[in-house]
Amino acid sequence: QVRLVESGGGLVQAGESLRLSCLASGRTFSNYVMGWFRQAPGKEREFVAAISLGYGNTYYADSVKGRFTISGDNAENTAYLQMNILKPEETAVYYCAASGYVRTVTQRGEYASWGQGTQVTVSS
Repeated sequence: QVRLVESGGGLVQAGESLRLSCLASGRTFSNYVMGWFRQAPGKEREFVAAISLGYGNTYYADSVKGRFTISGDNAENTAYLQMNILKPEETAVYYCAASGYVRTVTQRGEYASWGQGTQVTVSS
């Protein structure tokens, strides 16, 4: 497993942007699939975005396509989630996840390692 630490959450107004970071420990970061999920109060944890760091393939939930961008910096062992035009309904705890092999990037059960989460609050 790899240790993940998220940062970058905060309080913003609707329409504004935030960039989340996920710092990973481990020596084979470039082989990982990194995912971002979010969980609002009383709701299931849902897939937001994922990136296959080895191939550079990216995946997004339909609700965030065109507004969110996932990226990775192998030299810094860090994955990022740039979130633009945020909406109040996107208020949630955002979690970073990682695994060496993922068959279905949208399924949280596929990820072996999780961060502690970072709160994102979007006011209207």
